[in-house]
Amino acid sequence: MLNIEAIMMDLDDTLWDCHPVITKAEEKLWDWLKINYPEIIECFDSDSVLKLRKKITSEYPNKTHDYRFIRRSVLKIMFSVSGYDSKYAEDAFDFFDKHRNKVTPYKGAIETLELLSKKYRLIALTNGNANLETIGIKHFFYDSVYAADFGYPKPDIRIFNEAIRRSGKDKKKIFHVGDNPETDIVGASNAGIRTVWMNSAKKEWPSDLKNPDIIISKIDELCKIFG
Repeated sequence: MLNIEAIMMDLDDTLWDCHPVITKAEEKLWDWLKINYPEIIECFDSDSVLKLRKKITSEYPNKTHDYRFIRRSVLKIMFSVSGYDSKYAEDAFDFFDKHRNKVTPYKGAIETLELLSKKYRLIALTNGNANLETIGIKHFFYDSVYAADFGYPKPDIRIFNEAIRRSGKDKKKIFHVGDNPETDIVGASNAGIRTVWMNSAKKEWPSDLKNPDIIISKIDELCKIFG
């Protein structure tokens, strides 16, 4: 008997494959910049943008988990260096963000969220910046905790404790579901929460880490476990 009342849920790479979404959003942004702000393309390429991103993260080490801040900062510099008013960088960020949230949930993910949300308090817990409302799944979640807003990313125990607090439930009656062995599974375990490793890539579990309580390869397996 699992005896649970709440489930914490990672988003990127747990409910959908994130990498192709980010890649496509960046390609769309680059094409948009070519049309609307061509001088940026003359001044920057992928390598110089990467160097700029590294520069920003080194200058703001306490913001490395805030991807919105990093991307906005990079865009503002790109606009300014290219001779444009940096205020227009926000338009570029909004364009990227629109495409960043065009995710394709894993097969069965929506049905799983619908089923679980009727029985448990679901808490979104993410280091990313996926917009639940834009994606259309906010109504499934009781609450959400974003590292960028809270100030501490997973695996920091403080963000897990915040999610526990918002759930209003005893941590002994909570599971955390996530794809990352260190940030999700080890982080949750250190906070005293039982874990489900979403291993869609079917990787080997790192031998030096404490094992998760449950391992799944498809998100809809949660329906059998918790349904």
